[in-house]
Amino acid sequence: MTLSVFDIFKTGIGPSSSHTVGPMWAGHRFVNELRDKGIINSVSSVRVGLYGSLALTGIGHGTDKATILGLAGYQPDLIDPDEADRVFEEVKNSGKLLFGGEKEMAFNYDSQMVFHMGETLPEHPNAMRIYASDQNGIVVYYKTYFSIGGGFIVCADGLNPNHESQQDQGPSVPYSFANAEELVQLCKDNELTIAELMYANELALHDCSREDIDTRLDNIWSVMDACVERGLTQRGTMPVSGMKRRAADIHEKLVAHPEAMLSDHFAIMDWVTLFAMSVNEENACGGRVVTAPTNGAAGVIPAVISYYKRFLKGANQQGIRDFLLTSAAIGTLYKMNASISGAEVGCQGEVGVACSMASAGLAAVKGGTIDQIENAAEIGMEHHLGMTCDPINGLVQVPCIERNSMGAIKSITASRIALRGDGEHEVSLDSVIETMYRTGMDIQAKYRETSQGGLALYAHKHKVAC
Repeated sequence: MTLSVFDIFKTGIGPSSSHTVGPMWAGHRFVNELRDKGIINSVSSVRVGLYGSLALTGIGHGTDKATILGLAGYQPDLIDPDEADRVFEEVKNSGKLLFGGEKEMAFNYDSQMVFHMGETLPEHPNAMRIYASDQNGIVVYYKTYFSIGGGFIVCADGLNPNHESQQDQGPSVPYSFANAEELVQLCKDNELTIAELMYANELALHDCSREDIDTRLDNIWSVMDACVERGLTQRGTMPVSGMKRRAADIHEKLVAHPEAMLSDHFAIMDWVTLFAMSVNEENACGGRVVTAPTNGAAGVIPAVISYYKRFLKGANQQGIRDFLLTSAAIGTLYKMNASISGAEVGCQGEVGVACSMASAGLAAVKGGTIDQIENAAEIGMEHHLGMTCDPINGLVQVPCIERNSMGAIKSITASRIALRGDGEHEVSLDSVIETMYRTGMDIQAKYRETSQGGLALYAHKHKVAC
């Protein structure tokens, strides 16, 4: 399976790629499948069943809203976040759904959006079923979808026993790799950087020019950067929890005392922390973000690129492109050989993978060798192994927002450690990826995005609001 950088980095809305972006695509795909089969006009009602983590934390993650929006014909990369809230509330209050954006039908939220609490389908912890019925109540079509992380959606027959999607290989690429060892060796044999190798593959995948790839990369960074900037200005509270947004206040204090940079050698860390917090507060509020590789981990890479852009000498636009390409190559390794789903392997598969990706990207733009870059990626994950996903009240707020800030700081540290060495190290990136996946399988289900264990359980027992 060959993945594109634009499979890893996708524009969507918060708060979750697997619970929001993926289900919206599922709803949208369901409508298109009905059109393709020529039966959409015979459909009079739809019903949605959510299972596993999608049921247990679906309300907090906006899974219900996202699915309805998808069924109404909206796409996560195009919809206005403010419009999303309006449409969802209108459907709930009116009891009517404009199916596929063209056919009005009755939709009773309480009876047609079903949360199957405590029921998990065996194939994957993020599962949903959508049923379409005719005017007599007879089901004319139904489909089971799995949201496997990062906004990726596959249907029931698209998973193999290891929970990986079975997709068409697509166009052949000049430098196909299945693991980190192959990636490193290809770069050495062909005297290429990881970014150069990815450029060559992207050109083959999309049959376009280098300028076209650059334009798309620049657009990805533009969305990330805009998210950082917007988060620095927004005040108020976050949905459901009523938690106060902190990024704007912190930004105001840092700007008010620029002299602190001269006396406090760690002041730059405050800025990196702020950049990540800014993105993830936007994500928590349903804003426009880029999956990197997921929404829950969307703040790490923008924060580290912002650090590169603002604080490192020689930073430029091509460096940002190389950062994205390098980090995406690392992200594909986790997607192909492990998981980026918090519901499947815990937060090590989200913030941990984002840290590993950012560590490699930063090492690359700072002139690291192929071995140093691979080492940086390995270090970034090694120190996230075993991290659980235990969001309080099922919201992508606590501990998720601060966890992104910590992941960004770790990325910078990992790259610096790797660049101080010669690239030789004890544990390979492939080994740590396999270890992450095996560790995720060993983590009890209650610690994998169910809000039934860890910090979430503590908050429930002690009646702590987010």
